[in-house]
Formats: sequence, C-alpha cells, structure tokens
Amino acid sequence: MKTLTAADAAARTPRPDDIKAVPVRHPGRWVAVAVVAVLAAMFCHGLLTNPRLDWNVVGHILWDPTVLRGLRTTLELTVLSMAIGLIGGIVLAVLRLSRNPVLSGVAWLYIWVFRGTPVLVQLFVWNFLSALWPRISIGIPFGPEFYSWQYNDLVPLFTAAVLGLGLNEAAYMAEIVRAGISSVDEGQSEAAASLGLTRGRTMRRIVLPQAMRVVIPPTGNETISMLKTTSLVSAISLVDVTRAGQDIASRTFQNIPSLIAVSLWYLFFTSLLTIGQYYIERHYGRGTSRALPPTPWQRMCAMLSALRRPVASGGTS
Repeated sequence: MKTLTAADAAARTPRPDDIKAVPVRHPGRWVAVAVVAVLAAMFCHGLLTNPRLDWNVVGHILWDPTVLRGLRTTLELTVLSMAIGLIGGIVLAVLRLSRNPVLSGVAWLYIWVFRGTPVLVQLFVWNFLSALWPRISIGIPFGPEFYSWQYNDLVPLFTAAVLGLGLNEAAYMAEIVRAGISSVDEGQSEAAASLGLTRGRTMRRIVLPQAMRVVIPPTGNETISMLKTTSLVSAISLVDVTRAGQDIASRTFQNIPSLIAVSLWYLFFTSLLTIGQYYIERHYGRGTSRALPPTPWQRMCAMLSALRRPVASGGTS
C-alpha cells in the first residue's frame, strides 16, 4: 500500500476560500465631521453676515499707520527679547551645570526668582525702578563716582520692556538649554577630554551642536509665545500693536473690529514662525532618521497627485 507523503496530502487538500475582508465602519467619525462642518459653517455665516461687524473697518484698522508702527515695535521687542533670552539662557545653563557651587547657586537663584514672579510684575519693576535708584552711576565700589545718568534717561520705556521680557525669557531658556545639554551622552565629553580639548571648547564644539536637536523645538515655541507676550507692554504705556488697536477702539468705539485686526496680525506672524520652526527642526533632525519627513509643499503635491490617479475597480468577478 502506497503511503501519502506530506506534499501529496497538501496537494489533495482543497484550497480554502479567500477571506472577504470587510472594512470597519466608523459612523461616529462621520457624525463628528458633520457636526464640526455645521458649526464651522454657522460661525463663518455669522461673521460674514453680522451687520454689526463691518469688514471694511477691519481692513482700514489693519493697515492703519498707528497699527503698523505698533507692529514694528512688537517685532523689535520679540527679536531683541529672544536674543537676550537665548544668550542669557545658554550662559545660565552652563553656570547651572558648573562644578563651582557659587556659580551654580547664583544661576539657580536667578532662575528661581525670574520664573517664580509674573512677567507683568517684572515689567512694572523695570519701569518704576527709578523710585529706588533715580540715578545710575559708574565708579569704584563704595568709592567715588565717575559718571552718572538719570535712570529714566538710561532706561527708557522701550529698553525697560526689552529688559523685562528678555531677562524673564532667559530663565526659561536656561532650563531648555540645560535639558538639551543633559541629553548629550557623557561619553562625548569624556572623548573630547581624552583628546585634550578644554571644557569650554568641548561645550562649544561638541555638546552644544548636538544639544540643538533637543533645544530647537521648545525654543521655537518660546519665540511664538514671546510674540504674544509682548502685548503685556501695553500695561506700561508702550505702544505695541495691541495698544495701537486699543487706542483706535477708544477713539472710534470699534472694539471688535480692532481686536480682529490685531489678532490677524498675530496669526500671520505666528504662522510664519511656525513654518520657520518646522524647517529648522527638519534641518537638525537629519541624523535621527534615514528619511526626512516631507515638507508641507511635498505633502500637498503628493495629495494632489493621488487625487489625479484613476480609481481602480474594486473587486473581481
């Protein structure tokens, strides 16, 4: 009697029918999309048809010379404050990680004070500091003075705003930079020390460039936040874009159009900063993955090309 081999048995076994996969339906998603679409349509319809909201007034306020001058002040404050915050944050982070307990303690005290008090209070302090020191002088400590200036002449309103925002930002950037430095493997510093590099050169050439991958994303968020935080300077009577909108609203009683115009400027520059942050993160993330993520333009082109492809017939007879 002939015995069946495993191959013969497998050949005689009938082939099972193909599994007909049925995609999982998600009715809840379509309901949510419908609800969001209806709410968005109602909101847009209300904005466009509300007789109390004159979009021509919004356009006039948007390009008003006072608003444009305030916008320039806002951008200058953002750039200068972030520059002070970034440089000060790097210095404070290095001091915070120093082996010298005095330097480390001073950096910790600075971060504790400036992170623990509101930035609005700090702006008021810098604005009214002349009540404590009407004159600022240079000379020998506890000795004669060589030069002196009035505080209000040395620190005008714009300078007080830059100092208040920038020094407060330095405390937050210090913790961001410290986290980035701590993320670099200690073996990098040990290898640099074995090659004879000093601690300062190791920090500049090896540690900080590698820490940028961790530092860049929160720094971009801090820059976007700083752009909006500059609106607090209106409390010390500095005319930024927010204060310019408030002044126009107080003269014309067009409060909502003024707020919309100011918000549109903030949204525009926030969008530009978001795009810039994306490309900077993409640049510093080249070594973390084999393929870089597609840019928004590449994603849009891929989506358009996918829509142009002919739809394949679904199923065979």
